[in-house]
Amino acid sequence: MLNGFEHRFVPGASGLTLLLLHGTGGDEDSLLELGAALLPEASLLSPRGKVPENGMNRFFRRVREGVFDVADVRFRANELADFLDAASLQYGFSPSRVVAAGYSNGANVAAALLLERPSSLAAAVLFHAMVPLTPEAPPALAGKPVMITAGRQDQLVPPAGSERLAALLASYGADVELHWEPGGHGLAPNEVKAARRWLSRLSV
Repeated sequence: MLNGFEHRFVPGASGLTLLLLHGTGGDEDSLLELGAALLPEASLLSPRGKVPENGMNRFFRRVREGVFDVADVRFRANELADFLDAASLQYGFSPSRVVAAGYSNGANVAAALLLERPSSLAAAVLFHAMVPLTPEAPPALAGKPVMITAGRQDQLVPPAGSERLAALLASYGADVELHWEPGGHGLAPNEVKAARRWLSRLSV
């Protein structure tokens, strides 16, 4: 445990570290296979969300489906950024070469990291994310690469929610790519392939 987070760290050879952030009900093992597929040579850092909801792990509280406790989102994003700082010291990876890959609740907390502590991430892949909060001050996102994947039939994250997040991040200067799939909230093989291609082109 580090800074209160149960987690996994798998060292890699590329110098990049992929921060894996699971969805509701996941844990520190849930996205390891996905991480290895996305960036095979990267180190993998996968924390478990600390907020329980009906026996399921989450990264922040919500009032109800799609409505977040914004104060808790802000607190948890900063807590996660502090965990990243501590992990970089413990495991010896570069804090300036961390790329997030988050799904659903994990994607939302990664988006919150971009908005609250943008220096914590060099880039991010957000699978099925929505706007988690409105930042109190403009975050420094100029040129930061962000990929958002979304489903046209997603009942949990409606297409308009993904579009709002893309527009918000772009308004602060992020280099945003929005990738659409025809299906719902589940991770589709095509979007994983698209994310892998996008990550392979990163120069961070």
